[in-house]
Amino acid sequence: MPPIITVTDLSKTYESGFQALKQVNLNIQQGEILALLGPNGAGKTTLISIICGIVNATQGQVQVGGFDTVKDYRATRSLIGLVPQELTTDAFETVWNTVSFSRGLFGKAPNPALIEQILKDLSLWDKKDNKIITLSGGMKRRMMIAKALSHEPRILFLDEPTAGVDVNLRRDMWALVRKLQQSGVTIILTTHYIEEAQEMADRIGVINKGEILLVEDKRELMRKLGTKRLTLQLDPPLAQIPTALQAYALSLSEQGHELTYTYDSMDERVDVTTLLQALHEAGIRFTDIQTTQSSLEDIFVNLLKDGS
Repeated sequence: MPPIITVTDLSKTYESGFQALKQVNLNIQQGEILALLGPNGAGKTTLISIICGIVNATQGQVQVGGFDTVKDYRATRSLIGLVPQELTTDAFETVWNTVSFSRGLFGKAPNPALIEQILKDLSLWDKKDNKIITLSGGMKRRMMIAKALSHEPRILFLDEPTAGVDVNLRRDMWALVRKLQQSGVTIILTTHYIEEAQEMADRIGVINKGEILLVEDKRELMRKLGTKRLTLQLDPPLAQIPTALQAYALSLSEQGHELTYTYDSMDERVDVTTLLQALHEAGIRFTDIQTTQSSLEDIFVNLLKDGS
């Protein structure tokens, strides 16, 4: 099956001379959840804006559902729902009218039953007659998602969707995203919450300074780039690491109570059993042993460090 979104050699330079995107190439598959991670100013919002037809690229091409986003703007835009970072809407209109009007903008016939279901899924049904100005920040964010879903898009862009949203509302949104994916909707989200990407995404993309550093299946990324740490609690403490153990690149805590071994879990040369035997032969005794693995946050930080 061909990708639902294809980005080819995409670059964007603003009039100020700032280059927001540099030769970006990206394929997004039908029905996947792609999380795009990157620091502020990395180019995430610019990339989304170009795909959605809001910003013009300096060079390159984007296809959505087989249509060119410039030549076939209406066709591509009708396939896309966008939840922007900024909460811009008519503050004195009701929730029901705002969401219904958004559906009409895409030429869709009225469908009160669908609007009702969307509002219920987003826990907004009891607020349907409230004016936007009376809603909390979290409720306004939900209302923006309802607007984006009103015309039944095949692709949903969520630009920092849970910014300013409390933990309970965030969990509700995650449940809705899963439900949308099960119905066949492709979802692209940008987020500062790495746990959100780790919880939700099928693939992780990392962008920095306008360049895509990596796009990888989440599990494969963790498998390939994750490191493990073996930590031993020593008793008695060590003053220094014995010469016989220098080959293992161990690190010792300042007080000598902890010995840490960091290794690549995919390296076939790593043999923890042999290390433990060597520790025993060196007369090192330990009271506890713990193993931890790098988180997605660790991997993200290291990627940005390497790409800087």
